Amino acid sequence: MLSIKKYAAIDIGSNAVRLLISNIIEQEGRPVQFKKNSLVRVPIRLGADVFIKNKISKENTKRILDTMLAFKLLMKSHKVVKYKACATSAMRESSNGQKVVDLVQEHAGLSIDVIGGEEEAAIIAATDLNKYIDPIKTYLYVDVGGGSTEFTVIDQGNQVASRSFKIGTVRLLNDMVKNEAWQELREWIGTNAQGYDKISVIGSGGNINKIFKISGKSMGKPLSYFYMTSYYNTLQSYSYEERITELDLNQDRADVIIPAMRIYLSAMKWSGAKNIYVPKIGLADGIIKSIYYDTVSSNTQ
Repeated sequence: MLSIKKYAAIDIGSNAVRLLISNIIEQEGRPVQFKKNSLVRVPIRLGADVFIKNKISKENTKRILDTMLAFKLLMKSHKVVKYKACATSAMRESSNGQKVVDLVQEHAGLSIDVIGGEEEAAIIAATDLNKYIDPIKTYLYVDVGGGSTEFTVIDQGNQVASRSFKIGTVRLLNDMVKNEAWQELREWIGTNAQGYDKISVIGSGGNINKIFKISGKSMGKPLSYFYMTSYYNTLQSYSYEERITELDLNQDRADVIIPAMRIYLSAMKWSGAKNIYVPKIGLADGIIKSIYYDTVSSNTQ
């Protein structure tokens, strides 16, 4: 017996808002499959409002309302049966974040969960990471966002330590990360990554996915520290405009990609990792899994 349902995840980040629609394929005697059906990304940079002025602007409030209404219609067209919307650091730190959440509920009929950094890290880490990691090795998982970055140490398939830091691409672009925050991160990585003979980094987020695509590497193959450093230097040698015209980067990617690389390279350097693996997973994938497993759990109780 084959069953295919559609679930949707909405990730309201500090740099962009994403709608992921996935097919949930269940067949007796086989493990459930999660297959991406559609992904829509709208570059509403909420963090640029919130981290500077502490509130979401009228213009971006309207854009969020329009986007969420459009997402609702897309979910209806796709016949999505369940959805979950999660907002991260920008919405969390905004003085009018709750007001925007209420407006979305009123205008689009969609509810939004504003989640903390630790919950965000837990949702991301609950994705199909086991598919991509060697169960006998040690990894530092780094998910770079616009407002924060989640770090998780995974040893032999188990999460050993996890923490969220307010070091994100949009914050860095606006020069809002102090040296103390970098030092705290360096100490945390040093403390939690020491004692392991060999450690690799796993990177997630739109920027590392783009870098991996540009590299031309096949899925499962890592990017070396040498490659990352070389590409970082290449990016810095171009102006913002040249990164759009010469390197073919989208305008909302051409600026944040450099601070994102700084975060990944720092994580690799401070952990002693020579390679970074890019499984192309993120918060939206984790949200889909959480909807499914919460449904299964409630049905078996």
